Amino acid sequence: MLTLTDNAVMAIRDLTAGDNIPDEAGLRLAARPGPEASLELSLVSAPQAGDQVIEKADTRVFVEAEVAPSLDDKTLDAEIGAEGQHTFLLMRQ
Repeated sequence: MLTLTDNAVMAIRDLTAGDNIPDEAGLRLAARPGPEASLELSLVSAPQAGDQVIEKADTRVFVEAEVAPSLDDKTLDAEIGAEGQHTFLLMRQ
């Protein structure tokens, strides 16, 4: 199962904080449509049917069932830039 670093938790918490964002919101990882194998990250209000739900602290990551097996040995990390931009990275465990 995908694991999350403390930096990833902080970044997701930043993105899901706000008055208009539901408490159940999280970051979703899904296959990006197209010929190249890549992932798409999006902020969503709830998981889709079949999504693997990963919770750490008070954050949630929803992983599309199709890509979950390929992320089993990965860790999601994040960097928060000086100007508040978030960069997510996938690393091998």
